[in-house]
Parts: sequence; structure tokens; C-alpha cells
Amino acid sequence: MKYDESPTARTLMVLELIQNTPGITADQLSDKLGVSERAARRYVAILREADIPIESMRGPYGGYRVGRGLRLPPLMFSTTEALGLVMAVLEGPRGAADPVENALGKIIRVLPEPIARSTDAIRRVSARGPDPGARTPDPEITAALVAESTAGHRITIHYRRHHDEWPMDVDPWAVVVRRGRWYLLCWSHTKDAQRVLRVDKITKVEPQAAEFTTPPDLDALAVVEEHLAMGWKYPIEVEIDAPLDEVAHWIRRSMGRLEPIDATHTRLLASTDEPDWYAAQLTALHAPYRILAGPELQTAAQTLGQRLIAASTLI
Repeated sequence: MKYDESPTARTLMVLELIQNTPGITADQLSDKLGVSERAARRYVAILREADIPIESMRGPYGGYRVGRGLRLPPLMFSTTEALGLVMAVLEGPRGAADPVENALGKIIRVLPEPIARSTDAIRRVSARGPDPGARTPDPEITAALVAESTAGHRITIHYRRHHDEWPMDVDPWAVVVRRGRWYLLCWSHTKDAQRVLRVDKITKVEPQAAEFTTPPDLDALAVVEEHLAMGWKYPIEVEIDAPLDEVAHWIRRSMGRLEPIDATHTRLLASTDEPDWYAAQLTALHAPYRILAGPELQTAAQTLGQRLIAASTLI
């Protein structure tokens, strides 16, 4: 398997492979990392330069092993450093069996409890796959938001939009990562409403003495994805001839809010700035549906249907 990782990540993988498989050879390391044997030896050299006693033995039972008596120093991360590590790991799409994801879990388990709680909170509410236009927020701002969220402290944030900036008193329910974009899900006391705010637009965080309790059974990622499907230019209502649990497999949460009409019909409520794109997404439905609201989407669906018919017509 080939890992597309930074040199630092690969060096840590080499250490773990040697610890878990004493006697592993440079050839075996290169195969597992998907790099050349020369590169694998270079990562071993980096470990030795860091005063980690990697021994090499010749012969049929030779290979690399960690020297006796090695005691790795404890991980001394600040909250900002730990959040920076999590943010770097979440930049790219990863699967459940990804070695860096596993390594991140091990790191979180040995961090001091307050820092581990903050970093794990981010890790659990992230949707994979970066948006090419995503901007990584300031780690210190992000760390402060997560810390106050997990502690249940109300805060005042300064939020920038265009050329203006204004303060808002909010209860920071959760920091959510979706497609590489970072959001603060909160209750705004300034607006008296639930809000989803871009973390990269928050310029300052000021803790307050007041405390709050996060709504029970809050699915922060689901709430953010549903919110992002609303508030666009063209409103949408679609009636689908299938039960809610089936439609949920065909329609992503970011496409809008699903509501049961009855046992066999579901309503999709959403909005979009791109009717042509949305019409194409609806073709993922495996059941009849009707666009009840949204003349722009109706026109886009008719145009798409005509194109599909034309494309399938034999001359």
C-alpha cells in the first residue's frame, strides 16, 4: 500500500513499523510505505539523528529493531499545537483504516485530558474530503473556540464579513469540520437564533463568566450540513415517492432537509444558487419525484431531461 504523506508522517510510520515488527528490513519498509528502499533508509537515519536507538542486524534474521531501554519522552503538546496537528490530519480524505488516523488516535489517548478532550471533539465532528476553496483558520482562535465549547463557557466573538467586523455573544455548541471548512455551530444571544459561522472569519474570542449546556443528543455535523443547504437564492421543495429511510441513502444531508409526509412519501426542502447542478443531483433518486416549488429548478430539470433523451436517442 502506498501512503501519500509528509516526510514527518512517514518517519513516524517507520518508527511504529520497527517497534511492532522487530527485524523488519529496509525492503519491507519500502514496500509498506510505497517508497524506494533508499528513502526507507533515509527515514531510519532521521530517527537515529533524533537520538532514537534504531539497531540494524545482518543475516537471515537481521533487519531493524529498536534498541533496548528506549523510553520515548511524553508528548508535551499545548492545546494550540494539538489542534494544529488535528487540523493538518483532517486536511485530506482518510479512511477508517488509515495509519495516520490510527496514529492520531494514539496521540490523543496519551495527551493530558483537557487537551485530548478538545482535539477529540474536533476529530469526531469532521466530514472528510477537502473543499479546494477551503481556508484553514487560525489555530489559536480554533483552540480557544474548542476549549470554551468543551468547557461550556459563553463567549464573545468578533466576526468579520466583507470589510465589517462586529461582536456577538454566543454559546459555542461545537466546532465542526466539513470538507476542509471549519464552522462554529452556536446559539447567538445577539441574534436570538442558532447560527453556523465560518471559523476563519472569527478574529477574536473573549470568554465570559456565564455557562451553557449543549442541547442533548445534538448531531453537530448533521445540523451544519442541513444549515448549509438552506438560505440560498432559489427555494426548493421536492416530493419523493419513497419512505424517508430510503431517500436518506440517496440524498446527502448537505442537499437539504428531509421530512416524512407519510409512510411512503418524503419531502425534500432546500435552496440553491445553481439550479442546473441541483437538477443533476436529483437524478440520484431511485424513485419518482415531483418538483413542487422552485420554477428555476423545474426549468433546469426539464432542460436536463431533454438533453438525456436526446443523448439516448438512436439516429
